[in-house]
Amino acid sequence: MKCSGNPISRRGFLTVGAVGGLNLATLLQRRELQASQANAGSRPAKADSVIHIFLPGGIAHQETFDPKPYAPIEFRGEFGTVKTNTGEVICETLPQVAKIADKYSVIRSMSHGEAAHERGTHNMFTGYQPSPALLYPSFGSVVSYKYGPRENLPPYVCIPNQPNVYAGSGFMSSSFAPFSLGADPANANFSVRDLSMPRGVEEERFARRRSALEAVNHYFAKKDQSDSVQAMDTFYDRAYSLISSQKAREAFDISQESDGLRDRYGRNQAGQRMLMGRRLVEAGVRMVTLTYGGWDHHANISPSMKRLMPPLDQALAALVSDLDSRGLLDSTLVMVTSEFGRTPRINADAGRDHWPRSFSVMLAGGGIKRGVFYGATNPTASEVEEGPVSHADLATTMYHLLGIDAGNELMAPGDRPVPIVDGGKVVEPLLV
Repeated sequence: MKCSGNPISRRGFLTVGAVGGLNLATLLQRRELQASQANAGSRPAKADSVIHIFLPGGIAHQETFDPKPYAPIEFRGEFGTVKTNTGEVICETLPQVAKIADKYSVIRSMSHGEAAHERGTHNMFTGYQPSPALLYPSFGSVVSYKYGPRENLPPYVCIPNQPNVYAGSGFMSSSFAPFSLGADPANANFSVRDLSMPRGVEEERFARRRSALEAVNHYFAKKDQSDSVQAMDTFYDRAYSLISSQKAREAFDISQESDGLRDRYGRNQAGQRMLMGRRLVEAGVRMVTLTYGGWDHHANISPSMKRLMPPLDQALAALVSDLDSRGLLDSTLVMVTSEFGRTPRINADAGRDHWPRSFSVMLAGGGIKRGVFYGATNPTASEVEEGPVSHADLATTMYHLLGIDAGNELMAPGDRPVPIVDGGKVVEPLLV
């Protein structure tokens, strides 16, 4: 695990360790204070963890959860529909997901005003519109700050890597940034970087190194309160916990899953990333963010959807069903989002352009009702007609389910208090 900071020589390391001493009580007091501050404003939670599946590029709502079969062909596109097991209609690109509609809900009335990729992505990872003054923290970083690690696992993990800058810690300490796998679990030789003990280092020597490093960190922390020192301390502490715990290391070993289950999810990026996400929340990770595909279909949207949708359909149906069969769905919130939707009319290149005024999000588990299709767009899917939901509303609802009061404040640079989400409301009709 790589951490930023100035290199320390071997002699300097030993000298600081000898002079500074190891004051474990001080370290524990500092972390208890941080934990008490973070948990202020929390409320009872329905969800223990979140799997956020982000589809970068802006997936078309017309070709997924909000088809318009009676619109003219230049609006509806070439795909037909499929009836779900609850009687609702979605696009024929999602036949497997249609069979389990009694396990999830869909918001068909998402809307915000950002038509640029970067700005829309910021909205959907933070609950905020972009600001020139602040880079807001991601959902995962806020959850990491509020709740911290569980079962010696990182609280926030990205699969396979942090997908964008908005998935990071923003103005918060970099100690709340995500842990990235560094490799794709779909790869045949997949292994997570930085989880193995260095060659030739035994457990006793490993423990001595940890004690010496804590002494070094404590010495510098007394002299320098900068984020880089505090973050290095936190990262090293979590890295040692992760490497020294066999249970934690095994959580990242996807080869422990049966061949049959891996086939059920799909031996591809969508399938294996979602299976890894299930493994991690089952083991104790609080928030997993994963990405799949590229959905910026300004041209030739139909062949692109025919190529990308089958793995997504298979994996998503497998994930929700697998969580449910293990008794994990009620405590795990699954969110499938994208930065925006696509234009109602097919363009001259047989594609759709950016459209933030209406799009869809799928939610399952973690206190969400089952089988609900919330909100509605007009007959061409161009405008929200019923139950508008903003990015701030979605974020506030997610935090509410996790037991976090979105009105609680974070401290931005300059000791400026900033709400976790500003102005969002809980979408109560979706909640159990």
